Amino acid sequence: MKDSSASTSAAEETTERVPVFQHIKNYLLAEIQAGKWKEGEAIPSEQALAKQFEVSRMTVNRAVRELTDEQILTRIQGSGTYVAQHKYQATLVEIKSIAEEVRARGDQHRSELHLLERSKANELLAHAFGVKAGHPLFHSVIVHFENDIPIQVEDRWVNPDVAPDYMQQDFSTITPNEYLMAVAPLQGVNYSIEALIAPRDIAEMLHIPSREPCLVLKRRTLSKGQVATVATMWHPGSRYQFAGSF
Repeated sequence: MKDSSASTSAAEETTERVPVFQHIKNYLLAEIQAGKWKEGEAIPSEQALAKQFEVSRMTVNRAVRELTDEQILTRIQGSGTYVAQHKYQATLVEIKSIAEEVRARGDQHRSELHLLERSKANELLAHAFGVKAGHPLFHSVIVHFENDIPIQVEDRWVNPDVAPDYMQQDFSTITPNEYLMAVAPLQGVNYSIEALIAPRDIAEMLHIPSREPCLVLKRRTLSKGQVATVATMWHPGSRYQFAGSF
């Protein structure tokens, strides 16, 4: 005779090899993106979701907790769980296309594609994306120009699960950022900025002396419950600055 409690537990662990908490998480994300619950509105209680999906409250709690950690939801003690207000515009570096930045200054933007390839995640990239080593990735290297002066080398790795058509894009007419913002709604971002000496290949692409200091923005974006991209953007320190307001 089968242990019914063990069967229920196994059912909660995985459905078609995807953990049940991830199904609940995906459902909540999809409903938020579809506008069912808008910013500041409450989502159903964990008890109601547990009843809807016929799972334990602990399973629902994990999905809600992860969305809270990703700043998609916010929890108010004694009140409930709400769709978080977007705060990306308040960060030092806004998530917007460099082409948009250049045009906003009244200048002309163009780009040169230096690399577009299919690759596999090494141990370092696998850790950054939260996947296993060998997971397929897309990789692009693009130089962005302002009035024909190179101002950024964009070295970007992309998760095909989030942006499957990345390799088919014409990056002379659209930036990776513009494409990704359209197909992979932003859920979160981590970034750092540091000053680094430009390696030879970067210096050549930026038309600067070898080993000139650069401002380097490293950014990881989240979408659809996954890491969407890991990008490193190199900017010549002599002709670029970051600015922001709070």
